[in-house]
Amino acid sequence: MRPEPRAMRPPPPPLSLLSLLLPPLLLLGSHGTAAPPADSLSQLPAPRNPKIHLYNAEQVLTWEPGSLSNDSRPVVYQVQYKYFSGSRWYDANDLGVNCMNLTKPECNFTPSSLSTGFPPHFNISLRVRAKLEDLVSPWLTVPWFLSCWNVTVGPPESIWVTPGEASFIIRFSSPFDVAPNLGYFQYYVHYWEKAGIQKVKGPFKSNSIVLDGLRPLREYCLQVKAHLFRTSCNTSRPGRLSNITCYETMMDATTKLQQVILITVGVFLSLVALAGGCFFLVLRYKGLVKYWFHSPPSIPSQIEEYLKDPSQPILEALDKDTSPTDDAWDSVSVVSFPAKEQEDVPQSTLTQNSGAVC
Repeated sequence: MRPEPRAMRPPPPPLSLLSLLLPPLLLLGSHGTAAPPADSLSQLPAPRNPKIHLYNAEQVLTWEPGSLSNDSRPVVYQVQYKYFSGSRWYDANDLGVNCMNLTKPECNFTPSSLSTGFPPHFNISLRVRAKLEDLVSPWLTVPWFLSCWNVTVGPPESIWVTPGEASFIIRFSSPFDVAPNLGYFQYYVHYWEKAGIQKVKGPFKSNSIVLDGLRPLREYCLQVKAHLFRTSCNTSRPGRLSNITCYETMMDATTKLQQVILITVGVFLSLVALAGGCFFLVLRYKGLVKYWFHSPPSIPSQIEEYLKDPSQPILEALDKDTSPTDDAWDSVSVVSFPAKEQEDVPQSTLTQNSGAVC
């Protein structure tokens, strides 16, 4: 007979009412169950303590190896899965995940795109066993999980805050990608003035938020949180808050105008006070100011040169430098006559000479 071809990844079975009503959170808290007693080849201890990590889009199964005594040969592991409404187990490789012959106690089911991985609204069960050459261990069955209800939603990523005029512009990316026909995110902003009361704004559907109504030139701290809404299973999962970051708002137009007016008035008052103070000091110490600003008498250059070199003939230099125009004299002639002779002098002569007498 021809060997049966390897099964490809099966389509998800129809969603049953039982799979939705099954409480996965309760099932996750239960312990892993082992398969029925092993066959003749089952001589290895089964893995133990399975854990499923569901964080954002991450889906990772981990376990603890069974203890082996006096055997150093390498042990590998095989992982299979099935849907709640089905009865057949499938190799994880059918999902595009390499979980065959694992050397580490871990299988990563994280989908590489929105079209791969487990459907978030279906209950999934996993099982794992150990293999050592021709020996196998019993299967360890992992409790059912439902991504819609059991996923942990992290905070938004790549948060950028731009301070504005008494406001903040907040931009970020979603915690992970969600198919539009299966769900969406809503966002909330927790903010508070430093040492003030915390406030919350939201919900916002956009990844760009304008947080306004703040006080200018004040420092505010904020956190952003995402809520995941799954329309496919009608559930809501609140996310975690982002790290606290603090920023200072900028002044608005009114504050700028007030600041300009205050600066102008302050400068004007300072100039008035300075001018008044100078005027008072001048009046109070007028004599001292006059003395400070009075120029001392200067020494003539000839005397200054003489003081530098007393051997110079200063008098001759002064006489030589004196110009004849500086010593202009008026000629005066005095004519006198005895009284007797004056009577004999004609009157005209006296009249002519009178202009020359000073």
